[in-house]
Amino acid sequence: MEAFPPEEFGERKRRRDCTGSWQARYRDPAGKQKAKNFAKKGEADDFLDDIRTQVRRRTYNDPKRGEITLSAWWDLWWPAQPKRAVTTTNRKLSNWSTHLKPKWGGWRLCDLEHMELQSWLTNSVKGYHTKRKVLELLNAMLRAAVKDGKRIPFNPAAEIDIEAPPKKHPDELRPPTREQCWTIRDNAPEYYHPLLVFLEETGLRWGEATGLRLGNVDLEAKHLKVKEVLSDDDGKLFRKPAPKSVAGFRTVPLTPPAVEAIEAMVATHRPRETVSPIEDGTELYAEELVFRGPKGGVLTRHNFRRVWIDAIQGAGLARKVKNAETGREEWWPHVHDLRHVFATRLKDLGVPEKDAQTIMGHDRGSKVTWIYQHSAEDVAAQVLSVMAPPVAPVRQLRAVSGE
Repeated sequence: MEAFPPEEFGERKRRRDCTGSWQARYRDPAGKQKAKNFAKKGEADDFLDDIRTQVRRRTYNDPKRGEITLSAWWDLWWPAQPKRAVTTTNRKLSNWSTHLKPKWGGWRLCDLEHMELQSWLTNSVKGYHTKRKVLELLNAMLRAAVKDGKRIPFNPAAEIDIEAPPKKHPDELRPPTREQCWTIRDNAPEYYHPLLVFLEETGLRWGEATGLRLGNVDLEAKHLKVKEVLSDDDGKLFRKPAPKSVAGFRTVPLTPPAVEAIEAMVATHRPRETVSPIEDGTELYAEELVFRGPKGGVLTRHNFRRVWIDAIQGAGLARKVKNAETGREEWWPHVHDLRHVFATRLKDLGVPEKDAQTIMGHDRGSKVTWIYQHSAEDVAAQVLSVMAPPVAPVRQLRAVSGE
């Protein structure tokens, strides 16, 4: 600095790596020269041997690339991700801003360690499903960091465990009976009777039923086609060009009560038979929908909630159940339970499980087999019938005196 004063020769960047008597120089796989200083020659030789082996075996990673913070890595990683459904995208953004960024955003990738991540997820993040989604997002980010020129040598979140979800007794999963559904319907405003009948007779999900357009219904052939759904994201409704899964694209048979329900709504609102194309999803085209609100607008879950709660309370069936995961109290039964009623009816009618799975729009039949179709009482009765004593008379026991 004395020989070359900044005011005469300009400000120069100070070297921060010139500590130590020995400098190990090498070239990375791209041919760029790298260097690191050591106090002892032996340490420099050991470092060079290890680095040269990594370069030769293509396992080399530049330690400086892992010094990027998790927030800086998010800014690189997130824009490169494939486009997902609106609800999925917003859920990931929420998990990042609510859970990952506040805790780990300022940490460097190379400083993240397995036990710290495991302890945080176990003790600080609440709820099984929230933990699962947060871990899924963190894993995706760190897997990409391993692949991206080996910013880190391994994913520290790869083997993190989360506890199993809370267990529920089968009785808590059972839907209401058909007689209970009739009672609920009798206590609901008459305008909503066709909707409740339709949900019970077809097993459609809420978004599939409220998004049903007359152009996708064939009353003569007595079936409908599920081709789109109405979805809700933070109070904003939009059209989704695909159901919940690939299996959701399906043809559902229409029973006579379901046909009557559709005809009643058609007579009320006179929907158009056109099916408008889904562009950005924001234009809902309510004039094509079969099931609508009393004023002809789109029927939303939020607006129907009050109607449903009043109906189940009037029927004397409503009870509050505490969600073991979230701690919130929820009303039973749910509107979605009408779908379970339909699945149970398919089982009682002897419809094969594979066919029931197709009609319900499930990727696999495990849920159809147990949660929707079997009750603990049914299984107990079947076992008792097998274990029942023979009809032939048997010697009866009698008490005798010990004297």
